[in-house]
Amino acid sequence: TSPFAWLRTRFYYLLIRLYFDQEFSVEEFTRGAKQAFSVVSKLLSQRKLELLDELVTPEVLQVLKEKISLLPDSHRDALAADIDSIMYTTEGDVRIYYDDDGIKFVSILMCFWYLNGANLPDEVPGGAKVFQIVFGDESTKEKKHLLTANYEFQREFTEGAKPDWTITRIEHPRLLE
Repeated sequence: TSPFAWLRTRFYYLLIRLYFDQEFSVEEFTRGAKQAFSVVSKLLSQRKLELLDELVTPEVLQVLKEKISLLPDSHRDALAADIDSIMYTTEGDVRIYYDDDGIKFVSILMCFWYLNGANLPDEVPGGAKVFQIVFGDESTKEKKHLLTANYEFQREFTEGAKPDWTITRIEHPRLLE
């Protein structure tokens, strides 16, 4: 990320701590986001969408139901990310906003890079190359793909609201389009 984007997200984190949640921790949020990403991506891969009700918004769930049903098995398998296979995580964007009724929200977009051993073609629709890593020697070589995913987490900070983060956007570029 650029230094400007990094500084901007840190400023927003400071605002969250000052005005919404004095105990907010970037490190704790990132740990929770990684865990949620791993759980949700595995459920998507296994087509267990009914278990996502409390984790994602109804709108996202409806879109996922349509897209997952059309995916080939190899792409569906590539959605799953073990927490140990997440290579890098960063914030994409942080937003603080109020809706028309004065309800306060915080949204954090998280970007994940993870390794997956699904049997994907070297190129996927659109002509995009899939980045591959080969482990081992000729007799034991194992091919893994470095894939990306973007998950947006939202929480309502109005007094009396549940302190739960909900996923409001799920993107797996080149897989779930």
